[in-house]
Parts: sequence; structure tokens; C-alpha cells
Amino acid sequence: MASLIALLEAGTTPWRREWDAAAGGHHVNLLSGRRYRGANPVLLTLGLHLRGSALPYWCGFAEAKALGIFPRKGSKAVYVLRPQLHEQGEGQLLEAASGEGSGPADAGEATAGGGVATAGRSWVSYRPVALFNAGDLEGEALEELIQKRYQVEGAVLHPEPERLAAAEAVLSSWPVEVCFGGDRACYLPGPDRIQLPERAAFHSAGALYSTWAHEAIHSTGHSSRLARDLSGGIGEAGDGGRAYAREELVAELGAVLLGDRLEIGSAMANHAAYLGHWVELLKESPRVLLQVLGDARRAADLICPEQAEA
Repeated sequence: MASLIALLEAGTTPWRREWDAAAGGHHVNLLSGRRYRGANPVLLTLGLHLRGSALPYWCGFAEAKALGIFPRKGSKAVYVLRPQLHEQGEGQLLEAASGEGSGPADAGEATAGGGVATAGRSWVSYRPVALFNAGDLEGEALEELIQKRYQVEGAVLHPEPERLAAAEAVLSSWPVEVCFGGDRACYLPGPDRIQLPERAAFHSAGALYSTWAHEAIHSTGHSSRLARDLSGGIGEAGDGGRAYAREELVAELGAVLLGDRLEIGSAMANHAAYLGHWVELLKESPRVLLQVLGDARRAADLICPEQAEA
């Protein structure tokens, strides 16, 4: 958390990431190729930024050690959240852990050891899992594994025109009116409308869709949907300003998740005015990041649910 706050204080939004098709795009397990899901792509993108890596390949210490691969001295792990479903049986507690960094539950709703109530006699808790980036590993088998992952991930990537067309289809199908014109992008809760500049005003199609995704995430907070607190405004005194800064953070991280799912990255315009407010929020309560990640994931799921892996 201290590293994240330092980056924000320096004017950096470290969860943003251009879509890098050359490196495979999605965050995946180095050995199995399994994608990290839920809100974990945000945590792993932050991890990439902190270590200056461009390789979205990760693995745990034990699985790497089994192949004679080890973290370099001084390397630090990145922690993702693995949801675990608990079911209360007759006189016993049954636990079923979902796949690595994935599952139907909402990352960010509970810290390790905590629980989230669900329907019936079941609940979800989250266990932190340490992962090391491929760039922090060394060993004879490493280069071959990275090359294999390059080949496998590259074979399933969609060409850019196809990805952009898919992003247009998903965002256009979201049932909130979008009006193009003017010089700013915003979501208006009253009329329940998204306002965007003309398409030609964006420096790339990716920037258009990233900004559109950001405003679409805002619109999920409408009282008829997820009913988040959309009150206040940046620069306003009191709780209203903080509430809106929190909502901007939800939209930021939700847009990152959508950018990962739609394979367009997160290249929206900088919201530098909010950085100081985000620092205040995180310093006030580190837990707020987990809560915001949960809100961001629920919002992204409304617009573009994750596809089940084959």
C-alpha cells in the first residue's frame, strides 16, 4: 500500500496499462496459462508497474520451485485474492476453493480470514496468494516456459479490428443513452445519460472505448442498478468530495477491468485532479482499496460478464 500511495503522490496512475498484444495481453499463470480473473488483473497490473516488467506471466513459489525456478534475491511477491466458498453442513464446515485467482465471488468484499454472507448457509472468504512475475524469476527452464507462453497466448489473440469492433458492440449494447458532442466526457445521473466528445476528438479508438468504459462504469451506480453513492463532486468540501473521489476510483478500476476483458487496455485521459483525494482515501483506510475493487468488479460484471474458461 505504501508503494501505491507513493506512486499516486508522484502523479502516476499505476493500474493503467496499454494493451500489449506482443506480450500476450492477459495476466496468466506462466505454467498453466490459466487467466487471473475477478479484480485480480488490477492488482497484477499494479505489480507490473512496481517492478517495471512487461511480462504478464505469473506463478507461485512452490510451483516454480518444482521446476528448479526461483525468485531472484530481493524479489517481492504480488498478492492476489483467491475466493473460497464455504458451505455449512450438518455439524461440519465444508470448504471448496475456486481456481487460481478466479471464481464467481467478488474480490474486495473481504480480507483474508473475513467472510461474506451469501444465499443460504454459504459464504465467501478471500485468501491472499503470493505470485512472482516471470521477470523476477531465474532458472534453466524459465526461458523455454516464457517462449512457450508467448506462442500459446499469441495464437489466441484477436486482431485489433476484431477487438475494437467487439468493444463497440459491448458498450453500445449497454442500455444507457450515449450522446456525442461537446468537449468533456461525463455521466449524468439525473437523465441517466453518458456524454462523450465527438469520436474524432479522441487520439485513438482505444482511447474512445476506454473513456466510454469509464463513464459506463459510473452509470452502473445509478439507483436502478447498483445504487452507489454518486453524490458530491471533486473540489467540494466535506464528505461529498470524498464520496465522489471514491466513485471516480471505482470507475477507474472498473474501466481497467473492462479494458482487460475487451482487450483494449486502459488508455483513458488522465484524471490527475483526483490523485490527491485517492491518496487521502487510501491513507485513511487501506481496506478501502479492497472495497473499491469489489465495487469495480460488480460494475464490470454488469456491462461485460467474464466468460467461463473452457
